[in-house]
Amino acid sequence: MTDRRQFLRSTLVAGAAAAAWPFARLGAQTKPARSFRLAYAPHFGMFQQHAGPELKGEASLIAQLEFMAAEGFTALEDNGMREKPVELQERIGQTMARLNMRMGVFVAHEINWNAPTLTTGDAKNREKFLAEVKGSIEVAKRVNAKWMTVVPGYVHPRLHIDFQTAHVVQTLRQACALIEPHGLTMVLEPLNTLTNHPGMFLTTTPQAYLICKAVNSPSCKILFDMYHQQITEGNLIPNINATWDEVAYFQVGDNPGRNEPGTGEVNWRNVFKHIHSKGFKGVVGMEHGNSQRGREGERAVIDAYIAADSWT
Repeated sequence: MTDRRQFLRSTLVAGAAAAAWPFARLGAQTKPARSFRLAYAPHFGMFQQHAGPELKGEASLIAQLEFMAAEGFTALEDNGMREKPVELQERIGQTMARLNMRMGVFVAHEINWNAPTLTTGDAKNREKFLAEVKGSIEVAKRVNAKWMTVVPGYVHPRLHIDFQTAHVVQTLRQACALIEPHGLTMVLEPLNTLTNHPGMFLTTTPQAYLICKAVNSPSCKILFDMYHQQITEGNLIPNINATWDEVAYFQVGDNPGRNEPGTGEVNWRNVFKHIHSKGFKGVVGMEHGNSQRGREGERAVIDAYIAADSWT
């Protein structure tokens, strides 16, 4: 009986160790593989093959965070964080704190991609948006986030653009009154209409800059998504300079294709060098796909950021 108990005990210990192996393997590397100059933020799914393709659910997400940290990434972004269960949000927040990782953006509200909402001035649309932003304050607390993405939505086809702008500004001022006491910032994301999001109201950096100036709050800034703006405007570095005092967050995606740096037309080494030289201390979200599949594709993404981050 004693031998059987010892056998069962040793079997359970061995099984627990095997189950924890991915986390132990990744967590054992206390010193990251490298130190990036900017806080690049991958998203869940980007390195799933390296973190453990056999893992599912929460175990997979935690293992992915471990892998990101081991590779030198110091932030995460997750557009869908608001939709995750509260317990999972808390676990992710605790894990990032342990790994010294920052939370990047998550989307603060439900976006209607087909019909106008905030541009209409309709009270029901405004109240729905404000209620969702209020709920996102609690999400931000669980994951230690400072930024949340806001997209004003679809353009109104029968209302002058200036009226639409006034409606959006009025709503964003009310949202700032909710989040400013918590030290949070909405980042407005202009989207391209040529490739991905036809019909959107907010499309250019000058338009976002004007709205931020009109809202006039430290809790309303610009998310400068360089993929969208390369399509809409190009001229990235001059436009970054022109909007600098209202930019709080950057996102990356090469064009065409919306994949990792080096797969398209943008000189990312120069862009990253410029952002760094201006003293940017925030997060640079990796909101793009992997141009190749599998482990090789995941490693290609890491190599792309090593190359783009290696300016002199």
